[in-house]
Amino acid sequence: MKIALLICLTLLAVVSTTCSETTRPNILFIMSDDHASQAVGAYGGILAPLNPTPVIDQLAREGMLMENVLAQNSICTPSRASIMTGQSSAVNGATDLDKDISLEQQYLAKEMRKAGYQTAVIGKWHLKEKPETFDYYKVLVGQGHYSDPVFLETGATETVIRPSSSAWEKNTFGPNIVFENAVQMEGHSTDCVTDSALDWFKHKRNKEKPFFLKLHYKAPHASFKSAARYNKYLNDIEIPEPESLFKRGKHGSIATRGHDDELLPFLGASISPRCKPRNYLGLAKDLLKSNPSASFEEITSYAYQKYLTRYLRCVKGIDDNIQRVLDYLEAEGLDENTVVIYTSDQGMYLGEHDYIDKRWGYEEGMRMPFIVRYPKTIPAGSRSDAIVENIDFPAMLLDYAGVETPDYMHGRSFRPILETGKEPSGWKQAAYYHYWMHLKHHFIPAHIGIRTKDYKLLFFYGCAENASEAHTPPAWELYDMKRDPQEMNNLYDNPEYKDIIQTLKVELKELRQRYGEDNPKYNCNQVINAFWDYDVQDRALAIEISHAFRDEMQTKYSK
Repeated sequence: MKIALLICLTLLAVVSTTCSETTRPNILFIMSDDHASQAVGAYGGILAPLNPTPVIDQLAREGMLMENVLAQNSICTPSRASIMTGQSSAVNGATDLDKDISLEQQYLAKEMRKAGYQTAVIGKWHLKEKPETFDYYKVLVGQGHYSDPVFLETGATETVIRPSSSAWEKNTFGPNIVFENAVQMEGHSTDCVTDSALDWFKHKRNKEKPFFLKLHYKAPHASFKSAARYNKYLNDIEIPEPESLFKRGKHGSIATRGHDDELLPFLGASISPRCKPRNYLGLAKDLLKSNPSASFEEITSYAYQKYLTRYLRCVKGIDDNIQRVLDYLEAEGLDENTVVIYTSDQGMYLGEHDYIDKRWGYEEGMRMPFIVRYPKTIPAGSRSDAIVENIDFPAMLLDYAGVETPDYMHGRSFRPILETGKEPSGWKQAAYYHYWMHLKHHFIPAHIGIRTKDYKLLFFYGCAENASEAHTPPAWELYDMKRDPQEMNNLYDNPEYKDIIQTLKVELKELRQRYGEDNPKYNCNQVINAFWDYDVQDRALAIEISHAFRDEMQTKYSK
């Protein structure tokens, strides 16, 4: 009798364990690169009538769309590092594109594996160290190529030699790039990433375990090369222009415009010919051939149409490929028990304020699209304006895996918000921002900031991470996000907002302390502290710095 009882209890334990493994949700985390929320139809905006993302929009109708998901550092490597670690850039060390996280710091994958999930990452990784903490990986090398991409893959032993395709590659690697332990696929990157994911599902997935798949697309990152089948997409469509493409208003400050606008030609890569160091004038070369005397406005509009057409073709490729993955989940009966997430590593400027790329702490760069579908617990068609940061992603993912948030993570799970639409007690009311890469690549000054539902306060301190003096003029900017969501009117010098500014500065200091951003090992904090009060002397010095930087740039770009 005792033996029979023991056998029954053992069988019950086995069944219980098996049930828990099969009932815990699978997790599919889809992330594109530089997909702006304003280029997702479900978010509305001027591009929505073009219907750029019908598949992603359907996900939103079947789940929750989050309106205030924000990157703490709007650039590829730092954002991806925060999603893997749940930590700020200052703590995980990935403050810019040249940094990375160690194998030890690939926390999310390690925690998921400990929870009993089969883990995989396929597509763009961009964190240098191989993702060997995943059960399976097949990732693009660095940025990866749009055509015939090379992947580093678990167990691969081949050596792939690829001719250098850009001046940077030729200068860095010589005429050829040699990839060890790699495989090369034929076709467009977006298709190849999806093919690889479907292959993993069909031939490598362990059906006895729940899965956690990070599916990362390179698109729509510049240089916006889409598959040939999209060459005619939007060909005859006039794409709407954002008002701020030409209207600057009171957007910005001496930090971004210079004293009396003297730095407008040198700061912030532009669509128009405005920014001499980097702009999209090359996109208007056909126009200039036929009309050499074309006006500034004509050149800008022409370049904008080219920019958006190429960008949206890449977005279309992602949307179509996501449909392939969703169709597979449905065909295999996996859709009901899979948390499907769609996001991007940060936002992107599509001509707003005449800017391209990301990096700026303004809304278009800071805000990430974030849509989640899980039929079992997330109400269809729901929305939330809760403040969520990318450091919160791993806590939420681990929550669905039944794992408590580790103490070393800064983030907090927002699963209750996804499932109820309500913010739990003590939920954060502000997000932090820090762009560290002073003037690199797109000539954007380093800055920090705080974003609440009502306001955004930015401080451009204007120096590199290890510099102790300002290189570009420091200045503060305040925007009323309710009355001025396009951030066209800097209110920092408006006396009516004096108390609000002081309150936000106190909160900003608290966030910097909480996230380890005030660490004295970063010399830039000397400049931040020196200009914090921004008194009369600070403003006078900012003007001097503006003049000096203007002279430096005029000399450099006088030819």
